[in-house]
Amino acid sequence: MDDLQLLREMRRDIGSPSPATLARGRTKLMTRINSTSASVASTDRDTKGTVSPIRFRRRVLLASAAAALLVGGIVVADVVRPSGPGATAEAAEVLNNAAAATIQTSDPVVGPGQYLKIETTELTGSGLQAADGSDISWQETTGGQVYVPAEENGEWVWNRDERVPLDSSSDAAKAAAAELAQRRKAQPEGAPLLVGILRAPGGAFYGNEPTIIIGTPLKDAISLPRDPQALLDIIYERTKGAGKSPERAAFVTIADGLRNGVVPADLRAALYKAAALIPGVTVGDRQATIDGRTGIAIGIPSPDGIARTDIVIDPTSGLVIGEQDILLKDYPGFPAGTVSTWTSVKTSVVNAAP
Repeated sequence: MDDLQLLREMRRDIGSPSPATLARGRTKLMTRINSTSASVASTDRDTKGTVSPIRFRRRVLLASAAAALLVGGIVVADVVRPSGPGATAEAAEVLNNAAAATIQTSDPVVGPGQYLKIETTELTGSGLQAADGSDISWQETTGGQVYVPAEENGEWVWNRDERVPLDSSSDAAKAAAAELAQRRKAQPEGAPLLVGILRAPGGAFYGNEPTIIIGTPLKDAISLPRDPQALLDIIYERTKGAGKSPERAAFVTIADGLRNGVVPADLRAALYKAAALIPGVTVGDRQATIDGRTGIAIGIPSPDGIARTDIVIDPTSGLVIGEQDILLKDYPGFPAGTVSTWTSVKTSVVNAAP
């Protein structure tokens, strides 16, 4: 199915592994990282039957309404509230300061005929398995621009960019990536468009209404409580059973809400304060750089300790710069501290859309 289908995710042998072993290891690593950060693995349709592509995507900009339908009408009861004091004191201070800053930072004013442009750039991992069982994996960049009209019920525009393997990718990986790109372009008429310009009333791309958190569409943002604990209780209830831990599932849900670019300032502040109540949330890096911009990384590790998912915050404005997944343990070809995936988010007001 298409890339927008959602619900938002090592140890080693002694000696020098073969290239095939490394490729399989990289693919498994990317799978593990993405599964622990609530990402979705989607697959391009194999029209030739010769290879099985494996696509590891970060969470997309606009959450799926399918998930919202699954939890629609849930009453918050029997909330699983993890025990513990919440985030570390350092992380709580950063998040509460970000909440104060975001209230003081005016939301962009989008006038009649104008658009809020939400631009994302991503570094992701991809791979495919050939008919002989061998694996090829690589990292690639992609991105897109979503144009939200002043009247949010109007026509939204999404320009989806091509996927480009890194220059450091092997020749085999570049050839495989090129083959996948050709197959996407050759999809049968009526198949979901994966590259190019999409248009949808109210942002319902692929029929999926944009949401703030699971179960609450953008148009109902006013219905969410601004009290941090009440908001966190709702998030725990709606993510019950998801992910590897309730804390991580809640943090990822908050990160998704913060990065979508259309959350009003008072709700962004409440989401920051709710994140400060989650046990295990910590400051990862006070000088984290994503796509040329630097901020403070606040994150939560996976229960197995392999990786950490961060949101990177501009401490001055309280806005989210982006997200990243970072390794906490060494892996062949990927030492601890490696940023395996990242997404940057930029917003601006423009006078026209494509």
